[in-house]
Amino acid sequence: MKKLTALLLVLAMVFALAACGTTTDNNSGNNAVNNTADNTNDTAGNEGENETPSLSGTMKVVATSESYVTLFDKFTEETGVTVELLSMSSGEVLSKLRAEGGTPSADLWFGGGIDAFMSAKEDGLLEQVNFDASADLAAEYKDSENYWFSKGITIVGFLLNNTLMNELSLTAPASWSDLLDESYAGEIIMSNPAVSGTNYAVVNALLQTMGEEEGWNYFNGLNSNIAYYAKRGSDPSNKVISDEYAIGITYIDGTIEALLEDYDVTIVYPEDGIPWVPEGVAVFKNAENVDAAKYFVEWLFSNDENLQLLAEIDQKTSVKAIKPTMEGIELGYDTGILMTEDLSLFGSERENILAQFETLMGDKAADE
Repeated sequence: MKKLTALLLVLAMVFALAACGTTTDNNSGNNAVNNTADNTNDTAGNEGENETPSLSGTMKVVATSESYVTLFDKFTEETGVTVELLSMSSGEVLSKLRAEGGTPSADLWFGGGIDAFMSAKEDGLLEQVNFDASADLAAEYKDSENYWFSKGITIVGFLLNNTLMNELSLTAPASWSDLLDESYAGEIIMSNPAVSGTNYAVVNALLQTMGEEEGWNYFNGLNSNIAYYAKRGSDPSNKVISDEYAIGITYIDGTIEALLEDYDVTIVYPEDGIPWVPEGVAVFKNAENVDAAKYFVEWLFSNDENLQLLAEIDQKTSVKAIKPTMEGIELGYDTGILMTEDLSLFGSERENILAQFETLMGDKAADE
């Protein structure tokens, strides 16, 4: 009996030790998951997204502005991935991407008119990015197959230099059709639509609204009043506030609205409709650090805190239209003022429209 009791005690100790070992292993696994979950909570809020993958190295980003450094610094803080940021227009990115022949020099494409993103997808130059929170994004502002997403909407209007308008005895334009007035000759500036996705949106939207024949007649008339077509999207507003031109066709956002405090300028929202364009976000196919770039897209759209930071940097509330479930931000304007646009035509018509517009511009297109 004593031997049996001793044997049972030994067996009990063996089972206990085995159980402890299993528990220890499970706890180690749970700790690893919990640590990852903590990171996920930091980067994906409370929305239950996938665990943070193991990321490293450098993520190279081409963006429309260097102002996004704060957003990318936050990404670096939370993932350990360093970010190299290069400012470039959407047209320049697309041209560079095609020239690179399928081996991109960057990983992430951040901002710019959606037409270039659509063309890049058609050319097979973008990576598909699937993540749970993409279901919360409005269908009209993302690619149906998740090759590109929108980080906001750019709207376009006019910026007037009140001093020059008065000196030249010019009446303020209230609509796109008003810009054809001969009194504005040489006093209007806009950016080249071949390099500015925003201004390409203007051309495409007006062609859709007016129709092909009437639309091109309009741009031929407008061309007579335009001094030259700038290379950068910010040039029209910069040259209006520096008293070089009376009227600038420009994007309208918080940075433009802020000019009203320091300069004698007026913003005009055209009464015959406001062109608009989603601003794209995509990952380059065959990118060197594709994992980091794909996770950035998930990180951005899964966490409202990250989107709010983006809205602050862009000084726009349009991210609310992109993600209607987002809390803590209101759109700020009635979408009814926007022109009715078929975004599918932005990509498919791009080459034909730009070829015709290049002929129209002649030597008015700026080289630098």
